Amino acid sequence: MFRYFSAALCIFISMLLGCTPPKLPDPDGDKNPAVQVSTVVQRQITENVRFTGRFNAINYVEIKPRATGYVVSTPFKEGSYVQKGDLLFAIDPRPYQAKLDDASGQVKLYEAKLKLAKADNLRAKDVGKTPGAISKQELDKYVAAEEEAVAAVEASKASLEVRNLDLEFCSVISPISGRISKYFVTLGNLVTQDSTQLTTVVSEDPIYCYFDADERTLLKVIRKVQSKKEQSASTIDSIDRPVFIGLADEKGFPHQGTLNFSSNLIDSQTGTINLRAIIKNIFKNDKTPLFVHGMFCRVLVPISNPKNAILIADRAIGTDQGLKFVYVMDKDNKLEYRRVTVGELQPDNLRAIESGLNADEKVVVSGIHLVRPGTIIKPDLIEMPVTQFLDGSLTETKPSK
Repeated sequence: MFRYFSAALCIFISMLLGCTPPKLPDPDGDKNPAVQVSTVVQRQITENVRFTGRFNAINYVEIKPRATGYVVSTPFKEGSYVQKGDLLFAIDPRPYQAKLDDASGQVKLYEAKLKLAKADNLRAKDVGKTPGAISKQELDKYVAAEEEAVAAVEASKASLEVRNLDLEFCSVISPISGRISKYFVTLGNLVTQDSTQLTTVVSEDPIYCYFDADERTLLKVIRKVQSKKEQSASTIDSIDRPVFIGLADEKGFPHQGTLNFSSNLIDSQTGTINLRAIIKNIFKNDKTPLFVHGMFCRVLVPISNPKNAILIADRAIGTDQGLKFVYVMDKDNKLEYRRVTVGELQPDNLRAIESGLNADEKVVVSGIHLVRPGTIIKPDLIEMPVTQFLDGSLTETKPSK
């Protein structure tokens, strides 16, 4: 009995020890923590708006036959690049060749009749020189017969040209250079003139990017342009303005195009205006295009004049009850809690600061949740962290000196 009582007592004591609060670390144990800080960046920026869009080929052609018949050849490779004028499909030419030969024979027949009509008319004119040998009515008949023969020759030649075109249309050629799709019709199938779709061809370079701007954004830009501050700025739908494009797997907007079309109205159902940019395609070593018809993309459009701004890494900004703040290091390496008003995030992942920071100030850029106001730190001065795109279109920004 005593043994069971001793065991229970030990368990009870262990539970009491387990409930003892752990010893808190001394907040003043590390008075000078090492913290990464960076000098704010100063440079000119423009205000931008972002949209989503899709790429569209400039030329998209549905290949349909211009002659009815059976497919006898498909010489192209599916998914390959074809040049303008390349043979895509061949339709059995024999029926059209026979009709062409018949039309050619008709031309020769009517040319022979014309030759005879001219000779008859010439003889009639010679006879008509003798008074009373032939009537005026008979002479008119010979003249009309010659003119009729001339018209018959012209009609037969026109028919020959039609038959020649029909035979030519048995060869279905590509009207543009571009990437071809698969066979929609295979060998031996009957195709109908101007009806059966054989395949499609899309151009690749350059390529269009279509996107829609909402009415609220459009009004914002119009107000900005009308203000004295931005009198020299252009509206979002101004032709020939630069736009920047990024793909789904890319950071930022590393590709530049040019706005070349704006719709003349706002869609009343969607409240948007349709815009279009043109951009040069990018090809890899195997000639595969980077931008493909129908591909999703992100679009950034500058909407203001360049202006001087202070920028810091987005990760250097903290949130306190919905308000943004940063830690600023003074000359004594002491941290100051500073409320800031943030602006737009730039393509290199730096955030514009509209108020709260001055030039040449240094801010904490790493571990802001590990420090507190008034802390004296050991600063590890580094360059302001920015995004480096894979194609090198944006390089690291140097901090202000």
